[in-house]
Amino acid sequence: MTSKIKFQFLILFLIAFSINAQEKAVPVFKDGEAQIVEAFNDPEKWIRTDLWVETTFDSDGDGKLDRMHVDVTRPAQTETEGLKLPVVYESSPYYAGVAGNAPGLFWEVKHEIGAKEKPRTHVEVQRRGVRPIISNSQVKTWVPRGYIVVHSSSPGTGLSDGAPTVGGDNESLAPKTVIDWLNGRAKGFTSREGNETITAFWATGKVGMTGTSYNGTIPLAAATTGVKGLEAIIPVAPNTSYYHYYRSNGLVRSPGGYLGEDIDVLYDFIHSGKEENRARNNKIIRDTEMANGMDRMTGDYNDFWAGRDYLNDMKPMKAALLMSHGFNDWNVMPEHSYRIYKKASEMGLPTQIYYHQNGHGGPPPITMMNRWFTHFLHGIDNGVENDAKAWIVREDDKTNAPTAYKNYPNPDAKPVTLYLEAGAPKAGNLSTDKSKSKGEETLVDNYSFSSEMLAQADYTNHRLLYVTPVLKEDLHISGLASITLKAASSKAAVNLSVYLVSLPWTEGRRAKITDNIITRGWADLQNNTSLSKSTPLKPGKFYEMTFDLQPDDQIIKKGQQIGLMIFSSDNNYTLLPKPGTELTIDLEGTKITIPVVGGEDAFKKSVNNVQKIFD
Repeated sequence: MTSKIKFQFLILFLIAFSINAQEKAVPVFKDGEAQIVEAFNDPEKWIRTDLWVETTFDSDGDGKLDRMHVDVTRPAQTETEGLKLPVVYESSPYYAGVAGNAPGLFWEVKHEIGAKEKPRTHVEVQRRGVRPIISNSQVKTWVPRGYIVVHSSSPGTGLSDGAPTVGGDNESLAPKTVIDWLNGRAKGFTSREGNETITAFWATGKVGMTGTSYNGTIPLAAATTGVKGLEAIIPVAPNTSYYHYYRSNGLVRSPGGYLGEDIDVLYDFIHSGKEENRARNNKIIRDTEMANGMDRMTGDYNDFWAGRDYLNDMKPMKAALLMSHGFNDWNVMPEHSYRIYKKASEMGLPTQIYYHQNGHGGPPPITMMNRWFTHFLHGIDNGVENDAKAWIVREDDKTNAPTAYKNYPNPDAKPVTLYLEAGAPKAGNLSTDKSKSKGEETLVDNYSFSSEMLAQADYTNHRLLYVTPVLKEDLHISGLASITLKAASSKAAVNLSVYLVSLPWTEGRRAKITDNIITRGWADLQNNTSLSKSTPLKPGKFYEMTFDLQPDDQIIKKGQQIGLMIFSSDNNYTLLPKPGTELTIDLEGTKITIPVVGGEDAFKKSVNNVQKIFD
């Protein structure tokens, strides 16, 4: 072959190679976001695989290391063209179904505080289907954009081995092991019991996790292990502390919508794993560890709850954190995200937080999530680390159009302390004037009246209400309100419920709770000096207690009044003792501090006209 022919052959080869290379599908980025690639967007060509990853623990006590059921969905090009892609990963206890709200599942709440409770009825999950069932919730969003999507069932659920511990160590180590497998550091198998191994040859090793509620808790759980390869997480409405979910400042308090639920109820609700292992799991986890640790008698914080508080485990965390929550989420309350976001920021981790005005769930806009994963998983320099730290959906805006702020709470928010002026059984005044805060006022506990009824009542002895003057201008609240109460009970224990509301109450078919609930909080006066040790109250003796209400960011419209409502049993959240307990408030020893953007000047301007400010 002559040199000329060799050269022509080389040119033809290079052209053919170039054409073939151009035909290969690769992720595409525009404006800092991964774009949908047509070659990745054909579900018929996606490769779907079920496998089991072997962990380092045996949480069901059967003598074998637990294996987690994993589902993988990836573009065909990861097989045919050797394409390696990052992973978006979601783990859950819910994929195989749940127990449902069976009769007797929840604890009976109509009894005295601290009384011995009647046993509740235990239920079993009836698992859905016989084949591997796992979610498609992330697949349609991320696979077309150049990601591989992985799902796994958490321990003791679905086709995963082990026992659900509801926040125990195995629920952190299980997703860690899956990430280790994606990075070649753990073993994967093609079957639950077999020895044929399988590798993640198609993964770059970079992993991002996301999910909502329990599925949003697991990304944080994995991140607290410091596992290498978990680059970014986007938890949506995560439960970051099971104490904060089932207790409040020493008080036994249910999550909104689930009166009588506790951690052992959730255990029963999700326990969909091997039927032959359930009795052993029940004995070890529910009937021993949980029964001995959850303490519904006092509601105190203890080692059991400390071990299920992810704030205590954050030191090894390295993953970039984008959190999302609703200010009116009264199931997993907004403090859950705030406390973790605050700590992660203090640790110097990349952080952003997205809050909306609705209830449970609600991820950030896809653009925010896309930019987050594009930067931290694909390595694209899109400047996301320089974006605003906080994004708040204002009251009348769409959830995909948040307003950017320097941080949360708003850096311009300053504490404004308000004092109470007597006015029961109607309403007293709430103002910055401490001189009129004198005397005592008493309410009578009666769970028959809902918080909504009490807030709307013109006249009732079942709550105390203190209101500001009518706002002349909008007032922006951002952060945590804190209340100090000096109170006495006619019994050795009493529920303490505190709401901050806007009045008058909105009525009509379009009215929603977000129109009037600013924030709320609950506490057990027996824990006035210690969260971990409650002391029975001496009837008639006054005790002082300070605690935070739930974080909020809300603009109270002019024409409204801010009302502080103090009452006892909350029939949507607390235990419900026999009506009649008297709760007396010492007004001089009671105050509430609210975070107002612009501070006291802004507050005074909103409750007075301009002329009076300068008088």
